[in-house]
Amino acid sequence: MSAHHPSSIPLVLLHGAGGDASVWTAQTDWLTARGWHCLALEFPAHGATPAPPLARIESMADWVWSQLDARQIGPVVLAGHSMGSLVALHAAGQRPGQLRGLALLGISWPMRVSRKLLAQAQEAPQEAIDNVVKWSYAQAEPLTPAPGFQSPQAYRELLLRQQAHWAEGGLLASDLAACDRYSAGEAAARSWGGPTLFLLGEHDRMTPPAQAEDLRAALPRQRTVMLDCGHNLMAEAPHAVAHALADWMERELGMAV
Repeated sequence: MSAHHPSSIPLVLLHGAGGDASVWTAQTDWLTARGWHCLALEFPAHGATPAPPLARIESMADWVWSQLDARQIGPVVLAGHSMGSLVALHAAGQRPGQLRGLALLGISWPMRVSRKLLAQAQEAPQEAIDNVVKWSYAQAEPLTPAPGFQSPQAYRELLLRQQAHWAEGGLLASDLAACDRYSAGEAAARSWGGPTLFLLGEHDRMTPPAQAEDLRAALPRQRTVMLDCGHNLMAEAPHAVAHALADWMERELGMAV
């Protein structure tokens, strides 16, 4: 039996391409107010973490474990969005014994990126950011935005800040290329094999839900929740994401606060 009380096990949150920890603000505010322990990490060259960026999903997973080891944190629940979902998946396969559960938001595998977008991210990053923002929302301006809704314009400003933050540029291009080349998803899933939440946007055009079917088949202890939103779930359905995470941790992982 674990020596850790379930409520003391932290939920570690990993952002997507070109993002930072702020993408989880609505969820961490809601969850911590209710007693959950949350830690949103920022990959190298993102947010407050020094450059340069890591070029491979596998290296990012190694980095996550290095951060948790340095903090003497474990066991954990890992949750990642988009690029961060691949990192969380690979990290789970590396050390399954140190995870209580795995939540994958906006995931597909393989997470192939169009040649056009990869080239655009290298040659015309602002145009690439505009396209990523456009494709990340089901509705740019919903008639009744969800509480905590982050607008496409706010998301665009975040991506532009992150792109400018790394002086050498190319941050989004590096992240997208890492997603595109990652090939170990199914092997990581089978190595993990533990309780997994798939949290997917019904209208996701970046990582369509159908493209997660192979991973879902490789993880028999999975639960899938579909939300009425696009790829940027945390921005478009902020409290629905927080509720889904809390409900899964309580019901499937036996964690309570």
